[in-house]
Amino acid sequence: MELKDIFPVWEKMTPEQQKRLKRSAVKRTVKKGKILHRGGTDCIGLLLMQQGQLRAYIMSEEGRQITVYRLFDLDICLFSASCMMSSIQFEVFIEAEKDTDLWVIPAEIYKEIMETSAPLANYTNEIMATRFSEVMWLIEQIMWKSFDKRLAEFLLEERNLEGADTLKMTHEMIGNHLGNPREVVTRMLRYFQSEGMVKLSRGTIEITDPDKLESVCGA
Repeated sequence: MELKDIFPVWEKMTPEQQKRLKRSAVKRTVKKGKILHRGGTDCIGLLLMQQGQLRAYIMSEEGRQITVYRLFDLDICLFSASCMMSSIQFEVFIEAEKDTDLWVIPAEIYKEIMETSAPLANYTNEIMATRFSEVMWLIEQIMWKSFDKRLAEFLLEERNLEGADTLKMTHEMIGNHLGNPREVVTRMLRYFQSEGMVKLSRGTIEITDPDKLESVCGA
């Protein structure tokens, strides 16, 4: 699969713009657990996903993490090119959650093409609007939704992503996604287990009653 096959506005760009983008882009394969971007001091370029899964998260001064959004096949990550967006005032980290194939587009090249391509500029603005909406949704979840509902929704989302009832995740990993200490996650998971919704074992969580988890989300 080539860059033109997965870049959404490829056909709306001029031949010269296509040539510059193709010449500058580098294809990479990254392994699960690899940190691709480490905050505002890092500017590796835009990441265009071919296949795989990435996680964008922010981190507190104490080292606590919370997932802002995830990236899947054909998604594009702008925050890994934060040096071309002076308005971004927070540190975003990007981690591979699965083995991932992607293209890296240098930030300076993308910015130069965007300045002369209205379709690319519009597409970039749409991405920024989508990410802003996801951040606002996250803030609403944290402020207004109880932790049992957030955890139940997260477990059901993971079940859908993995296509399996058994999730290979530690309590600390879940805490990193949701922005809560491991101890809080453990207490709530044990409550879910006592209610027959999940079964806990070392490094795994088996969802035994998804319908009951659904009821927690809607309660």
